[in-house]
Amino acid sequence: MSIRPAEAIPRAAEYPEPALDGLGTPARYYAMVAVFLGMTLSVLDTSIVNLALPGIARDLHTGAAQTIWIVNAYQVAILALLLPLSMLGDLVGYRRVYLCGVAVFTLASLACAMAPTLGVLLLARGLQGLGAGGLMAVNAALVRLIYPRSLLGRGVALNSVVVATGAVAGPSIAAAILSVASWPWLFLVNLPLGAVVLGLGYRVLPRNVAPPPSAARLQAIDVVLNAAMFGLVFLGADALAMRPGAAAGSRAPGVAMLAAGLAIGAVYVRRQRRLAVPMLPLDLLRIPVFALSMCTSIGAFAAQTLAYVALPFLLLEVYGRSHLQAGLLITAWPAGVVVSAAVAGRLIGRFADGLLGALGLASLALGLLLLALLPAHPVDADIAWRLALCGIGFGLFQSPNNHTIVTSAPVHRSGGASGMLGTARLTGQIFGAVLLAGILSATSLHDGSAPKLALVCAAGLAAAASAFSALRVPQQKPLPTETSP
Repeated sequence: MSIRPAEAIPRAAEYPEPALDGLGTPARYYAMVAVFLGMTLSVLDTSIVNLALPGIARDLHTGAAQTIWIVNAYQVAILALLLPLSMLGDLVGYRRVYLCGVAVFTLASLACAMAPTLGVLLLARGLQGLGAGGLMAVNAALVRLIYPRSLLGRGVALNSVVVATGAVAGPSIAAAILSVASWPWLFLVNLPLGAVVLGLGYRVLPRNVAPPPSAARLQAIDVVLNAAMFGLVFLGADALAMRPGAAAGSRAPGVAMLAAGLAIGAVYVRRQRRLAVPMLPLDLLRIPVFALSMCTSIGAFAAQTLAYVALPFLLLEVYGRSHLQAGLLITAWPAGVVVSAAVAGRLIGRFADGLLGALGLASLALGLLLLALLPAHPVDADIAWRLALCGIGFGLFQSPNNHTIVTSAPVHRSGGASGMLGTARLTGQIFGAVLLAGILSATSLHDGSAPKLALVCAAGLAAAASAFSALRVPQQKPLPTETSP
């Protein structure tokens, strides 16, 4: 694909009618770059600062324990505002929410780089999370507008590859930057990229093709209840995960936050059930294939979280690998995701999404079980191919599952479906973290029983998610495909 000068890039609005079923070329390519580059920025900043926390603590004269809030502030802001911003996209346009998200993210990145104290940095990170939430909330809805229906599976698969690659690349990019510059540059690199996304997106991103539902309303009380529910559940789960072996008294704050979050959630859900177009998309959850896709996603991401946190314990404590060796071995998983997600994009439309997801999650369950059953002294190759099998299975599940979530919702509720993609992922990760905390509290790390039990539980969750995915097959039919790229 040749890139023309900026003034020659066509605006999406200059293309008549194709926006009703995706953009034509070359507008689709430019819009794809704007969406995927923005997603890369938001995904990278989820993990890119982890490596810099000791340096930040030293420069800002604060304790290492307090710096964990630099990560939490970003994640809590995303989770708390994902659904409100997705509904806002239904009301005022996904393009507008996305571009505002890019602008806030970019300006907040500058504020992060210039922060003189930890308090200012935390506030800036929260604003950065608000911007990232705008990107994530409408990402899938924009992909649905950009791609023709016959090619949407490939667009969703490419989106999965971008997210997986960004998650993998975060620590490596952070290490490269910190090897030549100080930690503020982790945020300053966002400025030119954010400006590119903002300028390109303004020219090429399509506008909504369906009017918002007449009964849709975004009310402040719902936003507050949504933020309180997800924020308290996240922080409670995080507190428990950070203190897996602690005494019952020290776990009390985490339990209290979880309980408060669930109580607020009960009030929130009861209120949402009375609305014709709820911000928490209960109307979409009444669609059987959508609800099954949510269950599939939550189970899969819970399994992934359990495994991702248990694997370092297994490799470092049980099998005696160094940090470098463990890191290199674990990269076999995301590498498998990247490869299989690209293949899955070609299979979407030829086979039912539920079948692809069931096969992928069955492979994930098998890989996790084989990891739990490793011998006492495995060679690196034995570990690597099992991890690669997990990644291949996860990649085969993710793209078809996301495709079903996006396409099973009415066009005017694409924002709600897009927000639920991220919400299901984060819900699964929270559940996996809480389950792992319980496992680590009840078992021993030193004899290897804790990480192996976690992997067995992860395999069980993946198998359950595979069953949910298989239940969708009778409701789905392969779609006619198109051979053009």
